[in-house]
Amino acid sequence: MRTELGLRADLFDFEVRSSLATNSGSAGDAIVSPKFSLILGPWSETEFFFNVGQGFHGNDARGTTIRVDPTDGVTPVKRVDPLVNALGAEVGVRTAVLPNVQLTASLWTLKLDSELLFVGDAGVTEPSRESERRGIEAGAIWNPLSWLILDADLAWSRSRFTQFDPAGDEIPGAVENVASLGLAVDHPSGWFGGARLRHFGKAPLIEDGSVESDPTTLVNLEAGYHITDNIQLSAALYNVFDSRDNDITYFYESQLPGEARPVSDIHFHPVEPRTLRLTLRATF
Repeated sequence: MRTELGLRADLFDFEVRSSLATNSGSAGDAIVSPKFSLILGPWSETEFFFNVGQGFHGNDARGTTIRVDPTDGVTPVKRVDPLVNALGAEVGVRTAVLPNVQLTASLWTLKLDSELLFVGDAGVTEPSRESERRGIEAGAIWNPLSWLILDADLAWSRSRFTQFDPAGDEIPGAVENVASLGLAVDHPSGWFGGARLRHFGKAPLIEDGSVESDPTTLVNLEAGYHITDNIQLSAALYNVFDSRDNDITYFYESQLPGEARPVSDIHFHPVEPRTLRLTLRATF
């Protein structure tokens, strides 16, 4: 059995220069975060771990000095706390019992004193209610050859506001499932490259969960050659299957020219189309 104890201190200073002079100014904050780990093992190349620690997330610097809504310049807006406390914990296992394979699995939870949400129609962020996330993560790395690595990461999480509101308790934009599969090659002959699949599952777009984003799946490829020790040529193909998925999605009211009134609808930024990039790199 072994233990680890840590203490981290962070100091932030913000200086904001806004096109609205009333929203300009300075702000600062500091936070101390204790951390603790307990590790049991290894037995048969396997160990169990428990981690708990306090952390934080930083709010948008513009919100730390804001006084009025930038969309109209007059509506009073409450300033946000620069740093928001977070408390996280995880318990899991990692093993190398299989030859050339590393496996990890864990259960985790994360509590935030204030969830930070992006307001798409205003283009600003705003603090919201307290929240809690719980999830499962699993990862694998296989190194069958000295120049070949395959890896996989899977994660599922449940994200909810913990303070009651009639609007609902689901967190807009909180993705439920994430997956990544990859292959990396660095052959002694000078060839290198790889492939990567990334999947982001659906996410609620409003608090009652009645509107959700669609999943997004992308595949990228890369291949290259070390011409010399200092020069390499590579080609990367992004979005191999020319996916029409969305990079990011929001739900809010908007009004197009000719419409009599605002309409609540999904607004999105599509992923970039299939793209080929050639790169010649020289180091000195």
